[in-house]
Amino acid sequence: MSTRIVIIGAGYAGILTAKKLAKRFKKSEDVSITIIDKNPFHTMLTELHEVAARRVEEDSIRISLKKVFAGRRVEVKLDTVETISFDKKLVSGVNGSYPYDYLVIAAGSKPAFFGVPGAEEHSFTLWSYEDAIILRDHIEDTFKKAASEPDENKRRQLLSFIVVGAGFTGVEMAGELAEYVPFLCEKYELDRKDVSMTLVDGLARPMPNMPEKLSDRVAKRLDKMGVRLIMEAFVTRVDSNLIEMEKHNEMLSISAGTVIWTAGIHSADITESAGEAHELQKGGRIQVDKFLRSVKDDKVYVIGDNMYYIPEGEDSPVPQMVENCEQSADVCAHNIAAAITGTDSLEEYKPKFHGVMVSVGGRYGVAHVGFPNRMFCLPSFFAMLSKHFINIIYFVQVLGWNKIFSYLKHEFFTVRNCRSFVGGHFSNRTPSFLLVALRVWLGAVWLFEGIMKIVEGWFKGPKLSGFFGGANAWYNSILNPGSADAASGATSAAAGAVGKAVNVVSQSAAKLIQLSADAMSSATGAADAVSSATGAADAVGSATGQAAEAAGTVLMNFNFLGLFKVIFVSGKKLAESTLGDYAFKLDVPLMNWFIDKLILPSEGIQVAMQIFIVLAEILIGLALMGGLFTTPAAAFSLVLQFMFVCTTGLYLGTFWMVFAGIAVLIGAGRTFGLDYYAMPRLKGLWKKLPFVRKLYIYND
Repeated sequence: MSTRIVIIGAGYAGILTAKKLAKRFKKSEDVSITIIDKNPFHTMLTELHEVAARRVEEDSIRISLKKVFAGRRVEVKLDTVETISFDKKLVSGVNGSYPYDYLVIAAGSKPAFFGVPGAEEHSFTLWSYEDAIILRDHIEDTFKKAASEPDENKRRQLLSFIVVGAGFTGVEMAGELAEYVPFLCEKYELDRKDVSMTLVDGLARPMPNMPEKLSDRVAKRLDKMGVRLIMEAFVTRVDSNLIEMEKHNEMLSISAGTVIWTAGIHSADITESAGEAHELQKGGRIQVDKFLRSVKDDKVYVIGDNMYYIPEGEDSPVPQMVENCEQSADVCAHNIAAAITGTDSLEEYKPKFHGVMVSVGGRYGVAHVGFPNRMFCLPSFFAMLSKHFINIIYFVQVLGWNKIFSYLKHEFFTVRNCRSFVGGHFSNRTPSFLLVALRVWLGAVWLFEGIMKIVEGWFKGPKLSGFFGGANAWYNSILNPGSADAASGATSAAAGAVGKAVNVVSQSAAKLIQLSADAMSSATGAADAVSSATGAADAVGSATGQAAEAAGTVLMNFNFLGLFKVIFVSGKKLAESTLGDYAFKLDVPLMNWFIDKLILPSEGIQVAMQIFIVLAEILIGLALMGGLFTTPAAAFSLVLQFMFVCTTGLYLGTFWMVFAGIAVLIGAGRTFGLDYYAMPRLKGLWKKLPFVRKLYIYND
């Protein structure tokens, strides 16, 4: 008989528990895992304010459960749980019943209104995907209405926003709204002075779980953004157009067109009703033991926001934050697996939290992070950087590359109005059709390079010894002008000049023979031929001078810990150099060993490598010109350029190919290219492969 594990809730804690259990029991057919949620997606609750203030698209905070559990033995049930029978070990929902042997309660939370009259009826909340969408649309509709309102008092009434609660959600929502308002005012041609924003809380300062100096920074930032703070004020009533509050025994009333309630949270209804049969604590949380089991039933585990647990040595219960969800999910999965298999001992929950971070809009943040015994504050840039890094770490666990790519796209590459801590520097603004000419020209150059190598005989015999050797001798002649290598390099240069001259002489002699055979040939043509031959002779004569002349100028010759050298030289004196005379090379000993020991000793391997390089250049050229497989073609173009930099070096005159390869790397083939037709079909086929879905190695 199989062991049935049922998880209620696909929030931060529930989704991670299900994934960890699926990994532990991936080969156990006798263990089934079911996760129940009313939505077919997981919501990033910590990012709701970004959608509500239209900084990112709504799909950025939504993660498909079907994609999360693709290729895993986890059954997802879309249902709303109504009751739990602990005696019968049965979870009952609107659409069905689910028997269990082990139950995980991770149903999350809901807003807490603390019995304030009118708060639930007349305010907007921000605790679900639906809440964010509703609030986003309401904010924009409010500005639309205000733009058409001729009465100044009514317009200001409409544009008065009050956020109740100065914790994480309230501060982030107020900051995001304050950052969004100027753009809305510009869009709807409204005076910024008509908009008022207020943050209200009964506590003495915003973000009380942070050090006081960081709370002060948050307060100053909000004030700078135009948000009025009213602290130590307790809201007593919310009406359709105002809120009432008590501050130091004095009653205050403030006009409110929109009230956003973020004053606290309470466990979900199903958790509170389940707690009636267990040990219910403040906020609807269920008391658990050190192994995260209900103190009344060792088959029931409670984690995340729903658990009430005071770790050893602490005075307060674990906070209702994402890091607690992640750590409790790990311990819960381990202990359930240990209880089922009997192979491991149960693990005590000893959370180690690494601090908190809050953003005030997309450009500014504060953070108090570190280790339990060593916490420190981060400046704004690094605070925002840490936030994004923490989110990415979470996404790695949930949806791998697919979600990371989506997150980077929403937060950096398509961000509106430069509302990011890096501004709009990474945001995509250049129309992709402007890259078409660059893509085609880069492809044509690669195609030309490949064809010319065929003409030079790269398919017929070994060329790499001279190809690499000549380049190395040239660099040595500049870096070590008095050495034997320098003489060799100079001799090679002279030999090259002589060879060129001989070739010109031969062509001139052939031309003279042809002229003598043709009675109709002009004397002028003969004179030209003689002149060419004379020029060739001059080239032979100047070869000796070229060999004798000290070669070029060294601009950089830096050895980095023996791992590689950075070489930057000119083939001429600095005053006489043009762009085409400067050359750059990375001299990598490992690459040199590979070439000298494995490639050059064998003529067969040389020819094989030559054929590979030629075919690669031709295929890259054709792919870029046609806009087919543009991304891999551009990436391989960069790989080849890197190989050349590490072997023969590159003249600065050809460095444009490196930058062009970077420019056309992403999406350049979708405009006037075959990728427009091919990539959607290929991506569709790729995503259907089981191992691709399981490893999340695709992007939407």
